[in-house]
Amino acid sequence: MTGDPSFRDLLEVAMDAALSAGAIALKHFEDGVTPEKKEDGTPVSIADRAAERELRRIIGKAFPSHAILGEEEGETAGDEKYRWILDPIDGTKTFVQGVPLWGVLVAVEVRGDPSVGVVHLPALGETIAAARGEGATRDEWPCHVSLTPRVEDAVLVTTSPRQMRRDAPGYAALADRAQIERGWSDCYAYGLVASGRADIAVDAKLKPWDLAAFVPIVEEAGGRITDWRG
Repeated sequence: MTGDPSFRDLLEVAMDAALSAGAIALKHFEDGVTPEKKEDGTPVSIADRAAERELRRIIGKAFPSHAILGEEEGETAGDEKYRWILDPIDGTKTFVQGVPLWGVLVAVEVRGDPSVGVVHLPALGETIAAARGEGATRDEWPCHVSLTPRVEDAVLVTTSPRQMRRDAPGYAALADRAQIERGWSDCYAYGLVASGRADIAVDAKLKPWDLAAFVPIVEEAGGRITDWRG
């Protein structure tokens, strides 16, 4: 592809990459995998590495000059205007446990702004995506955050309530105000918020590949992503 791609162009490639990588990861999920530990103590599996290679293959074919940052293979330098941010399996612990709430995350930063995002949940057959100015979709139908007016009426989700209460000052007060607190996992939680099935998702210690795809998704769905300082 020559010239500057539109957000729609980027989204189409991101969707193709996420679906193809998700199919590879799903085969490993159904067969079962044994994880290894990375230097930081987090798990990685053959499925993570195979899925990221597929993401990079498809993106590289369409946009060979673009920069790429992936959780498993690190940073590949390229055109400073475009950087792809990849998490081949968000929720590897969930994945190896045999729980279907994991996903493939693909984001594109355009001049430093997360402008395109895709979360594909292969084991659930669900895909949520967005591009700036295009709105957000769930399985190609428009989706929107909930209209719940008060925290006291809200469903709050987080990957680990125990970790959040230990590591995130302020979380307990927020969770105790919410009507319901649930531990629905990893990327699944943010997909629930973007599609109006939960009201608040909170996590701590996120890396760029954990969050980048959800900035355009949640914002295009009418929501807001922020830190504790607002």
